Amino acid sequence: MSTTILKREELKDFLLTLVTESARTVMPYFRQPLGIENKRADENGYDPVTVADREAEQVIRRAIEQSYPSHSIYGEEFPNKEGTATYSWVIDPIDGTRGFVCGLPTWATLIAVCEDGIPILGVMAQPLVGDIFLGGMGCAELTNNGRATQLKTRVGQTLGESVLFATTPDMFSDTELAAFNTLSGHTQMTRFGVDSYAYCLLAAGYVDLVVESGLGFYDVAALIPLVETAGGVVTDWEGRPVRGPGRVIAAANKDLHIQALEILQQQLAASAIA
Repeated sequence: MSTTILKREELKDFLLTLVTESARTVMPYFRQPLGIENKRADENGYDPVTVADREAEQVIRRAIEQSYPSHSIYGEEFPNKEGTATYSWVIDPIDGTRGFVCGLPTWATLIAVCEDGIPILGVMAQPLVGDIFLGGMGCAELTNNGRATQLKTRVGQTLGESVLFATTPDMFSDTELAAFNTLSGHTQMTRFGVDSYAYCLLAAGYVDLVVESGLGFYDVAALIPLVETAGGVVTDWEGRPVRGPGRVIAAANKDLHIQALEILQQQLAASAIA
């Protein structure tokens, strides 16, 4: 067995341990009376956080610090821990907290392993449904009830036949929303509201485009290696690799990515001139 396979298997096993421990922490709070704090209470907007988010991230952080004490850790709910190694971990303990507090099973735990800031392996786990999407380092798969299915993005779809997702239209500025709506008008169907599941379903061949804005890196880091290993493309709206927060476009293949990116950029340029 090569060192690359050993390395991937070690990290994969550890990621699965992390999401198992996170699920044990989070699930007792799901669909139960729960205090909700708005992290943007002094601003226009709503960014909920609960004790479940914070306890889950603490569980994940403690496990990483114990097993990989020299690694950096970046999470949504607590300050960053800067390590000395080239590896870092990016954590979103409950991606889709709005869905979580509404009792919807569209939230998930997201954890990415990065090397020199580049996501190389990521996991998305939804414990109620039992879905675990894991991708990077040569393999993209969905595991549910012990059964693993290899993932592959869809090919052959024209832009007019494609399915476009975003979490919510509220995530866009006025000019971004105009660009998104223009792109939406070229597609067959647009849907909202499933957070990280949209990227996973793109990797599985059910969705063709995910276009979003205002994301934290923790919202997307785990999903980048999943989509790319399954055959898709993930960049920002300028076509650059995603290495931090901001705007994201994920496409099932290069052709759709080029077409969608061109429409977004043309509309943004037209809005700037106007």
